[in-house]
Amino acid sequence: MSYTALRVDEAGVVLFAHHARRLAPEGGALRDAFAAFARDAAPGAYTVTSSGGRLVATVRGPSRLVDGMPVRSIVSPFAGQAGLFAKPAPPSPYDAVRISGVATLLTSADGRELYESCSAALVGWNGTALVLAPSDRPRVASVAESALRAAEHVEAPLLAAQTTPLALVNAVKGLCRIAAPGREPFPAAAAELIERLLRASTSRG
Repeated sequence: MSYTALRVDEAGVVLFAHHARRLAPEGGALRDAFAAFARDAAPGAYTVTSSGGRLVATVRGPSRLVDGMPVRSIVSPFAGQAGLFAKPAPPSPYDAVRISGVATLLTSADGRELYESCSAALVGWNGTALVLAPSDRPRVASVAESALRAAEHVEAPLLAAQTTPLALVNAVKGLCRIAAPGREPFPAAAAELIERLLRASTSRG
């Protein structure tokens, strides 16, 4: 089974092509079914699953992410793995590290590196380019992060001790600014770059 959470606005499914690849990597009838969903879906947030050749879309609530939310850090439940993996459908190990109103940043076993949050990809800014965690770090193969790779970016460890600006990005909320003590604010120029990429990814198929 493949699973994704997505947002539809008036222009269509945000990150359309990335969700299509996640749900139907081989194309075919499932890809056609997703395109049909995208053409007709009303604005809102949805969970979509593909299983046994069928596509099922369900209306869901908005993202748990809120701009300015505080953060905490916990060792990732996947810290012993290597590389990107498919987004797991709930229930999953992510459920145990989520608390209401707080973004949990998931770290390496020694707490030195940040991999992702409990509900979103992490993105940094080095003054000229987006900074994404190296692909061999254990985390969800995020559709939002995949879209950011279309911009000027570098892969580098996101260190817990750095002051580098950080933000969260996922398919339902989009960009989310966080209140991370000791870090510089995420700059407006970087935020606008991400918003442009998300707008450019939006389609009715």
